[in-house]
Amino acid sequence: MRKLVTRPQAQLDVEEAAIWYESRRPDLGLRFLDELDYVMKRIIASPFQFPEIHPSVRRALLERFPYSVYFLAGDEYIEVIAVLHQHRHPDTWRNRFLRERRTEAG
Repeated sequence: MRKLVTRPQAQLDVEEAAIWYESRRPDLGLRFLDELDYVMKRIIASPFQFPEIHPSVRRALLERFPYSVYFLAGDEYIEVIAVLHQHRHPDTWRNRFLRERRTEAG
């Protein structure tokens, strides 16, 4: 089984979305987290079923919430880059991904 690694900014994305949904209606934040958990399990089980939208970056869509999970898939790991509302500008995840790649490169 692949190991799931969530980058800190992606974890913050999740927390902010859950808090926002919970503030709109009790238990809606928990429903968001439940659906996200379901999608994460699908990603771990079969990451290559999701389309590659940028070299090495894949995207999974939640069904009941307008959110996308952007991730990298390796043989032994899944690395979540971002969990963003689908109306956010695509440069949001791209800039984050490229910035972190430059930082890792030195």
